[in-house]
Amino acid sequence: MDAPDGTRDPIVLHSDDGARAVLIVLRAGQSLGDHQVKENAWVTVLDGTVQIDAGDETAQVGPGTLARFDPDERHALRTDGGARILLLLAPWPGEGHYRGDRPG
Repeated sequence: MDAPDGTRDPIVLHSDDGARAVLIVLRAGQSLGDHQVKENAWVTVLDGTVQIDAGDETAQVGPGTLARFDPDERHALRTDGGARILLLLAPWPGEGHYRGDRPG
């Protein structure tokens, strides 16, 4: 999975009504600030080291780490040395997502 060097713009690898897979490349010092999504979110660190902040917890994690967040759970990610992250969102789009509500 290649991506432009140091882009915070998501590269959509797959998207359908069930899920969306997105590759994110962060350069040294970049972050995805405190945010939340309407879907279940799984973050896998492919390369590099990432600090994940969620609630009162902070973890420094490396390649192979899988973190899961519930819909509307606030979290932040940052890297000191650069990282590639695979983000999975399901269902896509989640209920209340700005692209339209899904039936409950």
